[in-house]
Amino acid sequence: LALLPALSTAVLPSARAVHLRTYVPGPRRALTARISAGMEALLFDCDGVLADTERDGHRVSFNKAFRENNFGFEWDVEQYGRLCEIGGGKERMTHYFNLPENSWPAGYESPTTEELSKGLPMDSSRLDLVKTLHARKTQIFQELIASAVVPLRPGVLRLVDESIGAGVPLAVCSTSNEAAVRTLVETLMGDDRYAKFDFFCGDSVPNKKPAPDVYLQAADKLGVSPSGCVVIEDSGIGLQAAKAAGMACLVTKSTYTGRDDFTAADRVVSELGEPGPAEWVSLDDLKALLGAAAAA
Repeated sequence: LALLPALSTAVLPSARAVHLRTYVPGPRRALTARISAGMEALLFDCDGVLADTERDGHRVSFNKAFRENNFGFEWDVEQYGRLCEIGGGKERMTHYFNLPENSWPAGYESPTTEELSKGLPMDSSRLDLVKTLHARKTQIFQELIASAVVPLRPGVLRLVDESIGAGVPLAVCSTSNEAAVRTLVETLMGDDRYAKFDFFCGDSVPNKKPAPDVYLQAADKLGVSPSGCVVIEDSGIGLQAAKAAGMACLVTKSTYTGRDDFTAADRVVSELGEPGPAEWVSLDDLKALLGAAAAA
């Protein structure tokens, strides 16, 4: 990739190395989950749920990667909202480059094939381009998150603490890069809470949302039943994935998802919120959703 000298390597922020781990379910954890009133696990999406990262995190990071390579374009707020309908950053760039009004960067206009496989180019040079761009974008995003400029959404930390106190297993299930998701959780929630989470992210499954793969993978690895899981999502494609996995789903609307179709959701709120006169969501509310979904 001679055109992309800035992208030759992608390293994690120097502040802390991110260690990937595979969860091996143990008897104590499975027992604790089943004691918690039938709720076996709480599964969070990341972007738009834990923090409103799409507009001021991912979009900004993509644009910086584009500028570093003199591509001559950037994604504005409204345009990026439309692109968020495509799950996965590499798939998002591929979709954008293939739009009739756009074109691939210089040197990538004549591929060996125009065909795609699961939203990604089958041409090796184009595939290398989007992979390398995405690696650089992920590095920029991690640096941005490590600076704590994007806060957690209201109610997230409270609900995480309620779940930990009740012994409910926690996981993040996201199409985003796992290292970036881990950086966000560790930076914004702290080491103790971070240690309570499992992570199922990025390319860990063959098919991304709206396919149910990532949620089914989480249930399998955690050793719980899909019908005992509650998912918190913010988008229509995330909701489709959760329901296709046979899970209860609460939707917290975010910057780009207010107009999505949430008909299938078990409950829709503007945010998880904090105790007070305005609407807010507790762990007991999620358990009630689980019961209502099972009775439906």
